[in-house]
Amino acid sequence: MPAVRKLLIGIVLSIAMSLAQAGAYEEIIKAANGGDTEAVENLLKRGMDVNTADRSGSTLLMIAARNGNQPLLETLLVNRASVNRRNQFGDTALHLATLNARIESVQALIEKGADINPSGWTPLHYAVFSGSSEVATLLMAKGAKLDARAPNGQTPLMLAVKHGNLDLVRQLVDADADMDLTDFEGISALKLAIRLGNEEIIEYLRKVGAIE
Repeated sequence: MPAVRKLLIGIVLSIAMSLAQAGAYEEIIKAANGGDTEAVENLLKRGMDVNTADRSGSTLLMIAARNGNQPLLETLLVNRASVNRRNQFGDTALHLATLNARIESVQALIEKGADINPSGWTPLHYAVFSGSSEVATLLMAKGAKLDARAPNGQTPLMLAVKHGNLDLVRQLVDADADMDLTDFEGISALKLAIRLGNEEIIEYLRKVGAIE
Protein backbone atom coordinates (compact mmCIF):
# COMPACT_ATOMS: atom_id res chain seq x y z
CA MET A 1 0.00 0.00 0.00
CA PRO A 2 2.73 2.56 0.81
CA ALA A 3 4.19 1.96 -2.65
CA VAL A 4 0.79 2.50 -4.30
CA ARG A 5 0.23 5.64 -2.26
CA LYS A 6 3.64 6.95 -3.24
CA LEU A 7 2.87 6.26 -6.90
CA LEU A 8 -0.47 8.07 -6.69
CA ILE A 9 1.15 11.08 -5.03
CA GLY A 10 3.74 11.15 -7.81
CA ILE A 11 1.03 11.08 -10.47
CA VAL A 12 -0.92 13.88 -8.79
CA LEU A 13 2.20 16.02 -8.49
CA SER A 14 3.09 15.37 -12.12
CA ILE A 15 -0.39 16.43 -13.27
CA ALA A 16 -0.25 19.55 -11.10
CA MET A 17 3.15 20.45 -12.54
CA SER A 18 1.91 19.95 -16.10
CA LEU A 19 -1.09 22.18 -15.46
CA ALA A 20 1.15 24.84 -13.93
CA GLN A 21 3.48 24.72 -16.94
CA ALA A 22 0.54 24.97 -19.32
CA GLY A 23 -0.70 28.02 -17.45
CA ALA A 24 2.74 29.61 -17.51
CA TYR A 25 3.00 28.93 -21.26
CA GLU A 26 -0.26 30.74 -21.97
CA GLU A 27 0.80 33.52 -19.61
CA ILE A 28 4.18 34.17 -21.24
CA ILE A 29 2.77 34.14 -24.78
CA LYS A 30 0.02 36.54 -23.71
CA ALA A 31 2.57 38.79 -21.98
CA ALA A 32 4.81 38.86 -25.05
CA ASN A 33 1.93 39.70 -27.38
CA GLY A 34 0.74 42.35 -24.95
CA GLY A 35 4.16 43.94 -24.66
CA ASP A 36 4.47 43.21 -20.94
CA THR A 37 8.25 42.96 -20.64
CA GLU A 38 8.21 42.74 -16.84
CA ALA A 39 5.83 39.78 -16.86
CA VAL A 40 7.98 37.96 -19.43
CA GLU A 41 11.10 38.62 -17.34
CA ASN A 42 9.42 37.22 -14.23
CA LEU A 43 8.32 34.08 -16.05
CA LEU A 44 11.82 33.56 -17.41
CA LYS A 45 13.16 33.80 -13.86
CA ARG A 46 10.65 31.13 -12.87
CA GLY A 47 12.16 28.80 -15.44
CA MET A 48 10.25 29.36 -18.66
CA ASP A 49 12.27 28.68 -21.81
CA VAL A 50 13.46 31.89 -23.49
CA ASN A 51 12.73 30.20 -26.85
CA THR A 52 9.11 29.44 -26.01
CA ALA A 53 7.04 29.62 -29.21
CA ASP A 54 3.35 30.09 -29.95
CA ARG A 55 1.33 27.61 -31.98
CA SER A 56 2.64 29.01 -35.27
CA GLY A 57 6.21 28.46 -34.12
CA SER A 58 6.87 32.15 -33.53
CA THR A 59 9.20 32.53 -30.56
CA LEU A 60 9.04 35.27 -27.96
CA LEU A 61 11.84 37.01 -29.85
CA MET A 62 9.87 36.89 -33.10
CA ILE A 63 6.84 38.35 -31.35
CA ALA A 64 8.94 41.19 -29.92
CA ALA A 65 10.57 41.84 -33.31
CA ARG A 66 7.24 41.84 -35.14
CA ASN A 67 5.68 44.24 -32.63
CA GLY A 68 8.71 46.51 -32.38
CA ASN A 69 8.96 45.97 -28.63
CA GLN A 70 12.60 46.94 -28.21
CA PRO A 71 12.80 46.54 -24.39
CA LEU A 72 11.42 43.00 -24.64
CA LEU A 73 13.64 42.17 -27.59
CA GLU A 74 16.73 43.37 -25.71
CA THR A 75 15.71 41.37 -22.63
CA LEU A 76 15.33 38.21 -24.67
CA LEU A 77 18.66 38.74 -26.41
CA VAL A 78 20.37 39.21 -23.04
CA ASN A 79 18.83 35.89 -22.01
CA ARG A 80 20.35 34.30 -25.14
CA ALA A 81 17.25 33.81 -27.22
CA SER A 82 17.98 32.05 -30.51
CA VAL A 83 18.09 34.67 -33.27
CA ASN A 84 17.87 32.31 -36.24
CA ARG A 85 14.96 30.05 -35.39
CA ARG A 86 12.17 29.95 -37.98
CA ASN A 87 8.44 29.70 -37.50
CA GLN A 88 6.18 27.47 -39.59
CA PHE A 89 6.14 30.10 -42.34
CA GLY A 90 9.94 30.13 -42.57
CA ASP A 91 10.36 33.53 -40.95
CA THR A 92 13.04 34.47 -38.43
CA ALA A 93 12.92 37.36 -35.98
CA LEU A 94 14.93 39.42 -38.49
CA HIS A 95 12.39 38.72 -41.24
CA LEU A 96 9.57 39.96 -39.02
CA ALA A 97 11.44 43.03 -37.79
CA THR A 98 12.26 43.89 -41.40
CA LEU A 99 8.75 43.28 -42.69
CA ASN A 100 7.41 45.70 -40.10
CA ALA A 101 10.23 48.24 -40.61
CA ARG A 102 11.47 47.97 -37.01
CA ILE A 103 14.87 49.53 -37.64
CA GLU A 104 16.12 49.33 -34.03
CA SER A 105 15.17 45.67 -33.80
CA VAL A 106 16.83 44.95 -37.14
CA GLN A 107 20.05 46.56 -35.92
CA ALA A 108 20.01 44.69 -32.60
CA LEU A 109 19.34 41.32 -34.22
CA ILE A 110 22.13 41.76 -36.76
CA GLU A 111 24.53 42.67 -33.96
CA LYS A 112 23.61 39.40 -32.24
CA GLY A 113 24.36 37.33 -35.32
CA ALA A 114 21.04 37.12 -37.16
CA ASP A 115 21.47 35.59 -40.62
CA ILE A 116 21.09 38.36 -43.21
CA ASN A 117 21.16 35.98 -46.16
CA PRO A 118 19.09 32.91 -45.30
CA SER A 119 17.75 30.60 -47.99
CA GLY A 120 14.39 31.48 -49.52
CA TRP A 121 12.86 34.90 -49.00
CA THR A 122 15.52 37.12 -47.44
CA PRO A 123 15.16 40.08 -45.09
CA LEU A 124 16.07 42.35 -48.03
CA HIS A 125 13.09 40.97 -49.97
CA TYR A 126 10.94 41.78 -46.94
CA ALA A 127 12.39 45.29 -46.66
CA VAL A 128 11.45 45.91 -50.29
CA PHE A 129 8.00 44.42 -49.73
CA SER A 130 7.45 46.75 -46.77
CA GLY A 131 8.75 49.71 -48.78
CA SER A 132 11.34 50.62 -46.16
CA SER A 133 14.31 52.31 -47.79
CA GLU A 134 15.92 52.82 -44.39
CA VAL A 135 15.87 49.13 -43.50
CA ALA A 136 17.01 48.18 -47.01
CA THR A 137 19.95 50.56 -46.67
CA LEU A 138 20.96 49.02 -43.35
CA LEU A 139 20.71 45.46 -44.68
CA MET A 140 22.78 46.28 -47.75
CA ALA A 141 25.40 47.98 -45.60
CA LYS A 142 25.61 44.81 -43.52
CA GLY A 143 26.14 42.56 -46.53
CA ALA A 144 22.70 41.58 -47.79
CA LYS A 145 22.91 39.88 -51.18
CA LEU A 146 21.41 42.22 -53.75
CA ASP A 147 20.53 39.45 -56.18
CA ALA A 148 19.24 36.84 -53.74
CA ARG A 149 16.50 34.74 -55.26
CA ALA A 150 13.18 34.05 -53.60
CA PRO A 151 11.49 30.64 -54.11
CA ASN A 152 9.84 32.05 -57.26
CA GLY A 153 13.18 33.28 -58.58
CA GLN A 154 12.49 36.96 -57.96
CA THR A 155 15.26 39.25 -56.75
CA PRO A 156 14.69 42.26 -54.49
CA LEU A 157 14.88 44.48 -57.61
CA MET A 158 12.09 42.55 -59.30
CA LEU A 159 10.02 42.83 -56.14
CA ALA A 160 10.59 46.60 -56.04
CA VAL A 161 9.37 46.78 -59.65
CA LYS A 162 6.37 44.61 -58.83
CA HIS A 163 5.36 46.99 -56.05
CA GLY A 164 5.97 50.06 -58.20
CA ASN A 165 8.55 51.52 -55.83
CA LEU A 166 10.79 53.64 -58.04
CA ASP A 167 12.87 54.89 -55.11
CA LEU A 168 13.82 51.36 -54.10
CA VAL A 169 14.42 50.41 -57.73
CA ARG A 170 16.89 53.30 -57.96
CA GLN A 171 18.46 52.38 -54.63
CA LEU A 172 19.05 48.78 -55.67
CA VAL A 173 20.38 49.70 -59.12
CA ASP A 174 22.71 52.29 -57.57
CA ALA A 175 23.98 49.55 -55.24
CA ASP A 176 24.78 47.46 -58.36
CA ALA A 177 21.91 44.98 -58.35
CA ASP A 178 21.88 42.93 -61.56
CA MET A 179 19.14 44.45 -63.73
CA ASP A 180 19.19 41.70 -66.32
CA LEU A 181 18.53 38.62 -64.23
CA THR A 182 15.25 36.83 -64.89
CA ASP A 183 12.93 34.93 -62.59
CA PHE A 184 12.08 31.27 -63.12
CA GLU A 185 9.60 32.27 -65.84
CA GLY A 186 12.24 34.20 -67.76
CA ILE A 187 10.92 37.64 -66.80
CA SER A 188 13.44 40.42 -66.14
CA ALA A 189 12.87 43.54 -64.05
CA LEU A 190 12.26 45.63 -67.19
CA LYS A 191 9.94 43.07 -68.73
CA LEU A 192 7.99 42.96 -65.47
CA ALA A 193 7.68 46.75 -65.46
CA ILE A 194 6.40 46.64 -69.05
CA ARG A 195 3.83 44.00 -68.13
CA LEU A 196 2.66 46.13 -65.23
CA GLY A 197 2.63 49.29 -67.33
CA ASN A 198 4.72 51.33 -64.91
CA GLU A 199 6.03 54.02 -67.25
CA GLU A 200 8.30 55.72 -64.71
CA ILE A 201 10.13 52.51 -63.89
CA ILE A 202 10.24 51.47 -67.56
CA GLU A 203 11.80 54.81 -68.50
CA TYR A 204 14.32 54.64 -65.66
CA LEU A 205 15.42 51.05 -66.32
CA ARG A 206 15.86 51.72 -70.03
CA LYS A 207 17.83 54.85 -69.23
CA VAL A 208 20.31 52.89 -67.08
CA GLY A 209 20.68 50.17 -69.71
CA ALA A 210 18.42 47.35 -68.56
CA ILE A 211 17.36 44.79 -71.15
CA GLU A 212 14.11 42.91 -71.51
